[in-house]
Amino acid sequence: MKSFLYLFKDSAAELKKVSSLTVTGIFIAISMLIETFTIEIPYAKLNFAFLAIAVIGMLFGPTVSFIAGGLCDVVGFIVHPDGGFLPIYILIAMLQGLIYGVCLYRKSPWMMKRAEKKGANIAIYICAVIARLLDVAIINLLLNTKANMHYGFIPETAFWEAVAARLIKNVVELAADIPLLFILLPFALVMYKRAFASSVG
Repeated sequence: MKSFLYLFKDSAAELKKVSSLTVTGIFIAISMLIETFTIEIPYAKLNFAFLAIAVIGMLFGPTVSFIAGGLCDVVGFIVHPDGGFLPIYILIAMLQGLIYGVCLYRKSPWMMKRAEKKGANIAIYICAVIARLLDVAIINLLLNTKANMHYGFIPETAFWEAVAARLIKNVVELAADIPLLFILLPFALVMYKRAFASSVG
């Protein structure tokens, strides 16, 4: 339990680093760019903006990714206004960031050594899969569907239809999500170390 709480303490310390804030800002901007390619389908949206939050969570931990998730939602609404501004979706986005921060932070030191070689770190890949599955189950299927129903975006009678549609969409999307995480996470980690070598412990 103590080590788990230290994840948040160490992550909060990242907020004092210029490199952490800079890279977080860059990935928030990347998330906005990815959002422009969102594809609307019944009851769901198809996009890969979660990749930016996954990188932030891996590099800087749950405290930073929790805040970044909320900022992504706020900035995303400003850049791509769609309907009314509903704070519940900010909280859901923050919880998404929390998932990636908790699952991926502190897996990076071992991953860094392996990513610079030809070998692979199975631990970070397993954590990436777990993080994405939790994101899909908790955020996409449960919370977003409930929020959409609460605000009348989908009728109560269509709740399970919406869940089924989201489930099918996410299962199909996982075929691309997981390989993208496997490619992006080691690459982002190596690039971060090369760009900010003096600030990476």
